[in-house]
Amino acid sequence: MITILIADDFDLLRQDLTELLNAQPDMRVVGEASTGAGIVELAKNVKSDMILMDIEMENTSAGIQAAEAIHAADPNRLILYLTAHDTDRMILTAMATGAVDYIVKGAEDEEVLAHIRAAAAGHPMLNARVQSTVIREYDRLRRSEQSLLFFINNVSQLTSTERELVRLLLQDKKVKEIAAIRCVEVVTVKTQIKGLLHKFGCTRTKEIVEMIRQLNISHLF
Repeated sequence: MITILIADDFDLLRQDLTELLNAQPDMRVVGEASTGAGIVELAKNVKSDMILMDIEMENTSAGIQAAEAIHAADPNRLILYLTAHDTDRMILTAMATGAVDYIVKGAEDEEVLAHIRAAAAGHPMLNARVQSTVIREYDRLRRSEQSLLFFINNVSQLTSTERELVRLLLQDKKVKEIAAIRCVEVVTVKTQIKGLLHKFGCTRTKEIVEMIRQLNISHLF
């Protein structure tokens, strides 16, 4: 039996959801709340396998604040958001509270039930939109981490001359142009580029330029 708490400030929706869940042979609603503060208090006193959490209740982020408090006190309590909000920002903010799934209101009853059963079985079935949003954010954070490590391990070790050289390469300047701008011999620039390639672990200056642009750190030069 999957025991469930429901938090939603819309009385009619909460009642309908309770009826739907209690009609299932493997589900039972053991408590309801209409506010974020109410569900936090209820979760302290009533054991349940999971909580279906609305986001906007007494304020626009009541559900998120409640989820954070509940997860901090009981990390094993499954939290599934059931909300009308579907923006990328809200999805990411909500999933960062430790929730296992995010369902947008308006989904068919069978879909909601399937999400509940999947989460209870340990295999949350995030829909494609939520998955895509979370994956994009993970990728962005991964690139940000790469940028930081790249800066620490490579960019911060460059001399002022090498930094100027990179800046000119980012402007797509050729070796002869760089030599003229810096008032040095072409052979000097080639020697400096060889040292630069060694520091960056590249074989061509084009690779350095592409790497810096992909990591979005051109402004550092």
